[in-house]
Amino acid sequence: MNRNVLVPVDDSEPASDALEFATDHYGDATITALHVVDPTDFPVGGFESGVMTDIDQIRENQKGHAENLLEDVRERLTDRGVDVETAIEFGKPSNAIVEYADEHDVDLVTIGSHGRTGASRVLLGSVAETVVRRSPVPVTVVR
Repeated sequence: MNRNVLVPVDDSEPASDALEFATDHYGDATITALHVVDPTDFPVGGFESGVMTDIDQIRENQKGHAENLLEDVRERLTDRGVDVETAIEFGKPSNAIVEYADEHDVDLVTIGSHGRTGASRVLLGSVAETVVRRSPVPVTVVR
């Protein structure tokens, strides 16, 4: 029996599908929704008149977005009677997910896949693939 299932979440449909899968299949476990803020992923509008705005402000904006996203997840799962925890990490998403799973009491990672194939997967990389290869616990990939 899985006691703690880690589900990385963002605004994507695959992440939402992974969250649904985890709650449907592991509803008796604690679901930890993790959002990773990638400091290299600057949002549109991070530049004004060709000059970068304050990096701390960008980071705070990203953190605020993450908090709102996780609050939505918390409300949705709590309404369904699922025990949910949330966490925000900063860093490269694949590394942060693997490190979180390694450092916390995680039994399983359930992650969405964008389903990229061919050159786009090779050029862009795959967070899910990296997590599968490096995770210290089993990983379920939801397509």
